[in-house]
Amino acid sequence: MTLPTESRNPSAEPSSRPPKNGKKTARNVLLGFAAAVLIVGLVAGAYVFNLAQTFNSGTTKIDNAFPEESTRPQKAAGNTAMNILVMGSDTRGSSEVDVETDASTDQRADTLMLVHIPADRKKVYAVSLMRDLWIDIPGKGESKINAALAYGGVPLMVQTVESLFQQRIDHVAMIDFEGFKGLTDALGGVEVDVKIPFAPNSGPMAGHVYEAGKQTFNGDEALAFVRERKAFSDGDYQRVRNQQAYLKSIISKVIARETLTNPVTISNMVSAVSPFVSVDKSFDAAAIGNLALGMKDVRAQDTVMFTLPTLGTGTSADGQSIVLADTTAISDIAAALSKDQLDSYVTAHALEKGN
Repeated sequence: MTLPTESRNPSAEPSSRPPKNGKKTARNVLLGFAAAVLIVGLVAGAYVFNLAQTFNSGTTKIDNAFPEESTRPQKAAGNTAMNILVMGSDTRGSSEVDVETDASTDQRADTLMLVHIPADRKKVYAVSLMRDLWIDIPGKGESKINAALAYGGVPLMVQTVESLFQQRIDHVAMIDFEGFKGLTDALGGVEVDVKIPFAPNSGPMAGHVYEAGKQTFNGDEALAFVRERKAFSDGDYQRVRNQQAYLKSIISKVIARETLTNPVTISNMVSAVSPFVSVDKSFDAAAIGNLALGMKDVRAQDTVMFTLPTLGTGTSADGQSIVLADTTAISDIAAALSKDQLDSYVTAHALEKGN
């Protein structure tokens, strides 16, 4: 017997529909979320890719950055500490260094820093080397350390520093001082604590007074600040201290949250500084990105800068004004580097403030 239509169970078919609609809705939400994540990922990936392309295409690659392998110190197995030789050059009034070959040039390295990043990646140490430091340059005899670049290009400079500390250099970066100008402006200015007031007597900032205390520099002011040495009684010593102060301020602002979360600032920063940077072929955006990832917890206070101790100034046999090497300090730092214990040396010699 067929039941009248109105007598059928009214809940039989309708009861199965809501779950189907619910599953469909849930599925649509998940698909929408997945699509959103994918789009964000693609956008972020494209952004990072473009940044990497900007850096890789903007920087100059040093094809022959390192000396003959047989002359170089070797790293112990498992040693993941990193040493980077940073050279600052001022191309005003001089021909530029030929970074494509190891041919001799008349370019000098105005600023030299050995940047040491320990295996645990918890700190960064930057040891400034006075450009007039009188040492032995391999194959050339005694001379000012900055002359190594003129005698044999980047490879001889690397070999000279490696011989000095008996430590292998992993990467090389050369930065033209002009890059400081664009980098500072890209960051919207940088605040620096000026320890000794001065006024440059030449250049674009001639007559500008750098008062003691914290000041916010624009690009031109920052460039003149890191260049100046004639206004100080101890010349290059104070210039090195000023450069260290500027670099610490730059680092502090670069890793600040408001910088890292602003893609426009980051893009402007990379675009501004890349044309003024030369690096060894392996020190590309990918290598720097991996290093940055390992150092993600490093803060400004974890950056330690100090000048390689010296025995003061003197005069060479041929009448040059030179900086006398402190061989004991060099040996002690070399030993600390070999054990990846530079922090112990810094603490023992009260160098935490970059003195």
